[in-house]
Amino acid sequence: MKVIIAGGHGQIAMHLHPMLEKRGHQSVGLIRKPEQSDDLKKAGATPVIVDIEKEDDISKAVGEADAVVFAAGAGPGSGKERKWTVDRDGAIKLIEAAKKNGIKRYVMISAMGLDTPRGDEVFQVYQKAKAEADQALKESGLDYTIIKPGRLTNGPGTGKVKVARKLEGGEIPREDVARVVLYALENHHTIGMEFDLLSGSNSIESELVRMVEGSDSKR
Repeated sequence: MKVIIAGGHGQIAMHLHPMLEKRGHQSVGLIRKPEQSDDLKKAGATPVIVDIEKEDDISKAVGEADAVVFAAGAGPGSGKERKWTVDRDGAIKLIEAAKKNGIKRYVMISAMGLDTPRGDEVFQVYQKAKAEADQALKESGLDYTIIKPGRLTNGPGTGKVKVARKLEGGEIPREDVARVVLYALENHHTIGMEFDLLSGSNSIESELVRMVEGSDSKR
């Protein structure tokens, strides 16, 4: 499987690249800065230079693939405008590129609690931007999975998670988010799923299979 990752030098993507390579997949990272190319190559990915914020059409950079992953973000310290141009518009440009190039599979890394405004004005704009990107994906006709992690940490992953349609606040290592993205890409039963994600005590497979079987509401 060939997977295109927007935000290819981001922390989640840098965990995901070697995971994909180890599983025999081809990982391609879309990056803005040419100097990041060597990092991607060391992680087992092919770098492609494109500025998803400035380019109106990124379909040429995306090219042919089996799936795309949106793992980009304006990041902490960025202002309101970049929340729209990266977190929302970048995700929508990837949707449009996937449709144009005949790529059906799209995995979105979103965020928990987007329907509950909190934080300062900039963070609330971020919430709106992410929510609009998620909605655009759900209406796109693509085979989507929307993963909504809690607060991201840099600690080592455990492979143990908690998944539900709605969870209260919590955290999860970026490494485990990458593991969940990999699982989603490899398992078609995650198509059409949208779920919150935190660290937990169960395996990724058992949590996502439980959701598919409809036992989530009974928990």
